[in-house]
Amino acid sequence: MTEPSAAPDGGLSGQTVCGDDLRTPWRDFLRTETGSAIFLLAAVLAALAWANIGPGSYEEFWGTHLSLELGTHGVSLDLREWVNSGLMTLFFFVVGLEARREFDMGELRERRRVTLPFIVGIAGMAVPVAIFLAINSGRDSVHGWGAAMSTDTAFALGMLALLGSRLPTSLRAFILTVTVVDDFVALGVIAVAYSDRIAVAPLLVALGVFGALLPLRAAGVDRGPVYALFGIATWTALLKSGVDPVVTGLALGLLMYAYPAARSDLERASGLFRLFREQPTPELARSVRQGLASALSPNERLQRMFHPWTSYVIVPLFALANTGIAISGEQLSSAVKSPVTLGILCGYVLGKPIAVLGASWLTSRLSHGRVRPPVGWGATAAGGTIAGVGFTVSLLIATLAFTGDRLEEAKIGILGAVVCAFALTWAVTAVIGLLPRRRKIRALLGDSERIVDLAVPVDPGRDHIRGPMDAPVTVIEYGDFECPYCGQAEPVVRELLADFGDVRYVWRHLPLQDVHPRAQLAGEASEAAAAQGAFWPMHDLLLERQDALKAPDLVRYAGELGLDVERFEHNLRNRAGATRVAADVESADLSGVSGTPTFFVNGVRHHGAYDIGHLSSAVRTARARVAVQRQ
Repeated sequence: MTEPSAAPDGGLSGQTVCGDDLRTPWRDFLRTETGSAIFLLAAVLAALAWANIGPGSYEEFWGTHLSLELGTHGVSLDLREWVNSGLMTLFFFVVGLEARREFDMGELRERRRVTLPFIVGIAGMAVPVAIFLAINSGRDSVHGWGAAMSTDTAFALGMLALLGSRLPTSLRAFILTVTVVDDFVALGVIAVAYSDRIAVAPLLVALGVFGALLPLRAAGVDRGPVYALFGIATWTALLKSGVDPVVTGLALGLLMYAYPAARSDLERASGLFRLFREQPTPELARSVRQGLASALSPNERLQRMFHPWTSYVIVPLFALANTGIAISGEQLSSAVKSPVTLGILCGYVLGKPIAVLGASWLTSRLSHGRVRPPVGWGATAAGGTIAGVGFTVSLLIATLAFTGDRLEEAKIGILGAVVCAFALTWAVTAVIGLLPRRRKIRALLGDSERIVDLAVPVDPGRDHIRGPMDAPVTVIEYGDFECPYCGQAEPVVRELLADFGDVRYVWRHLPLQDVHPRAQLAGEASEAAAAQGAFWPMHDLLLERQDALKAPDLVRYAGELGLDVERFEHNLRNRAGATRVAADVESADLSGVSGTPTFFVNGVRHHGAYDIGHLSSAVRTARARVAVQRQ
């Protein structure tokens, strides 16, 4: 038996032990990046303070060489290079994992949705580069064009979180996908345009080592040490070839498949734990750990392992190593007139919004609306200004393209773009907030269709429904009468129905028999009551008395509700409701549901807490979308 728990924000978010605890492909990523943005900003301020208080010590420290040798072979880099080419490989590994999850389980699992983010990502790099080239035309600084093209994932998502109440959540998936395309192309640019002279032999070795991973991945091998060994070998060979080795991380991340935890895997893990409870031996402990790990995809496990490190340590450390600028009035005056500073600043602040909006509009027009943003045009404009925040990859390319004063001017342009992007985004959202309600909803949500996660639609002739049949919003719960989380969610659902008169609520069975042995019988008892027109009274009573669900208890409840007890006992004894419960379980499997409670709002799976605040917000958003589509 599990106990309810509080979500980090105070909401209810627990699921039973064998629940898959599934989230969107990018939900935890957003939460971590929000905190990371604060750490990143602190690192930038610390670097600026360090560089201005002790400029000599700053450069001396990061210029210190560190060598790693094995026999006659080794790698020798200064500390800044170890951060930029070494630790940042892990950052791009996490970006690759996120991209793979989005492709396998997120918005991009519907392949036609890949088209627009890809086009916007390419345009969002090409337009800023064109602006930089125009400003630096005829100067030797023109080769630094790559510093003006890449959006920073951590800052962009952190900015989205800060303005989250003003913008639709679906914008986050769109921006994340655009930045992944952005990062992928940027790493290709680094490898081709900003690497040293290419040595062919080590490059072929790197390609061969990485190519050897592909059959292992296809065979389902997911041993971490194996991939680490191949990854280190590929990274080292690329470094020796003159190609920046950070591309290794992104390529490895894209190899890691993502998939939801299957109920059969979770049940097997529960069985292993019960065996360990009966006989706590080291061998069974190892089996339990392996069983629990195998229930999650390698993508999920690796994200949980590396994401906090990249977000809270590696990216801030990168900022600390690269943003130290000794600022003076003379330098700022020079930067204001510098083509490098202006090219980067204008590329991000003007080029990114123009590219995002222009590419989205043009694609929508040419496809006759078949390919369009998942949000309204106001939110798309805000996405464009958010995309104007360039930092991590931009700094990485700037350190490769420039030295001396030019590098300092590039850094000022990059930091200035961060400030301007936030100010512009705040201004765009403020203007949207001033619009009349209907126009504001359309500007934020648009009229694009959401991906429907629910495999089996609601059938009024079959499903158990509370609320008006023609309600614009339908909330479905897959529940288990013995699950304490479902019991905790019940008063929340009642409050939701009381607050919204235009919501219908549907209960579907998902008894988790491996952890709740009486849930199946309780579900069949509710169906026996439904045969006498009393499903909902029995439903309420079962969730209220979850600690007493034995057969005599169920028969007693039938008597309390004034049912024909003899008929109820007959149905219960003959398992008349088992077929109906099994049909609900099958529909849950088809929808990828393996934990309780799991909610769907208008066919879209609700991720996150299920307190009244979060569920009400999901209902309001669904209702607004319906209103926009009916206009």
